Amino acid sequence: MGVSRRDFLKLSGGTVLVASLGVNLNPAKAYAQELRIKNAKQTTTVCPYCSVGCGIIVYQENGKIINTEGDPDHPISEGALCAKGSSVIQLVNNETRVPKPLYREPGGTAWKQVEWDWALDRIARLVKDSRDKNFKTVKKAKVKEKQPDGTEIMVEKEFVVNRTDSIAHIGSAALDNEECFILQKLVRSWGLVYVEHQARI
Repeated sequence: MGVSRRDFLKLSGGTVLVASLGVNLNPAKAYAQELRIKNAKQTTTVCPYCSVGCGIIVYQENGKIINTEGDPDHPISEGALCAKGSSVIQLVNNETRVPKPLYREPGGTAWKQVEWDWALDRIARLVKDSRDKNFKTVKKAKVKEKQPDGTEIMVEKEFVVNRTDSIAHIGSAALDNEECFILQKLVRSWGLVYVEHQARI
């Protein structure tokens, strides 16, 4: 498409005229809302809800989280979040969140708040006591044993087991793969054999 000299001069003159009038953006600014994350500190993190590990950007201002959103630069999720990931802000900003452990005494009817140190010490003590009381180093079992004449007979033998049957462990889907691996290694080192995961139930 060709532009004649006359059309070019008309267009140029009109552009200069509009530019000379100026553009006042103040009325538009008066109606525009400022983003609430404008002055917020930005931190990247990982969603805690499952083992996928989607990326999340957390915005905080004055020590309070004001917004969360998917991280578009994250190689796994590329900015997308599921319903749980989108609501991750409620883990912190939630009036019904329980900030401390609740404990109900055996036979009691009411829950009371306790300190974290007390709760963790009690859990550790109960696990240790139960493990020590029920720990088995050997187990007897009947097995087939081949005789010199070629026949098989049932004999009772002892096997080293080093385990406890009194404690079971359920893994959490809120942990990522690496955390689940380390946790199951930990509980197996205690001698637990009943190791399961929430995702399989």
